[in-house]
Formats: sequence, C-alpha cells, structure tokens
Amino acid sequence: METQGYEVRKFAGPTKRYCQILNLKDDQDLIEAYRRIHSQENAWPEIRAGIREVGILEMEIYISGNQLCMIVETPADFDWETAMSRLATLPRQAEWEDYVARFQQCAEHASSGEKWKMMERMFYLYE
Repeated sequence: METQGYEVRKFAGPTKRYCQILNLKDDQDLIEAYRRIHSQENAWPEIRAGIREVGILEMEIYISGNQLCMIVETPADFDWETAMSRLATLPRQAEWEDYVARFQQCAEHASSGEKWKMMERMFYLYE
C-alpha cells in the first residue's frame, strides 16, 4: 500500500472530479484476476481509448479488500450522462462490461452506471 500518496496530473484548464464505488465478489482469486485485467499490460486498448474519446482526462481505481473507489477527472464542462451514453456505444464496451461483471457484485448484464454508484462529497477543506 502506498503511504507516500500518489501524484496528481495537472491539466491546462479547470476540471471536476467524480467518485464512484463498487464491490467485487469477495474471492481473492477473482480480485487478483480483476487487478490483472486492469494492469497496463492487460487492459483492453479499445476501453482505454473510449474513455478518452468521451472526454475523460484521467481515471483511477483504488482498492481496499473487495471495495473499489473510482476517481474520474474531467473538463469543467463535462456532461456525465451524455458521455456515459456515448461510451456505452463504443467498440467492445458492452463486451467489457459483460466480461468484468463476473468479478463484480452486480446483476448480470448490468450497465456501468448500474454497477458503479456515485459518491456524494460531504467534506473538503473549505476556503
């Protein structure tokens, strides 16, 4: 586990952040396989390209046990619903969602929006 923190990319213009959660099936072999398919070497190139194509600047997934937290950085004018609707139509996206569902605590053939639950920000260091 990283205790020194993680560097954050800087972007040319204003951005906003979305945070989502999802639980994996509580099976260590499945969790390790899920980690592998998300590695730089094994991630599907069409999925990474699609994420960028809809305007996402950065996406990170953090894990603790079987709990995941996804952080998505976008331009300030990004529209989540429009982008996710478009992403769902891009090459191999539906195939990817069906493939990763076997690792996730979700209904069969659930969309990404049905699997990943948006988190509400409840605190920040107010100015």
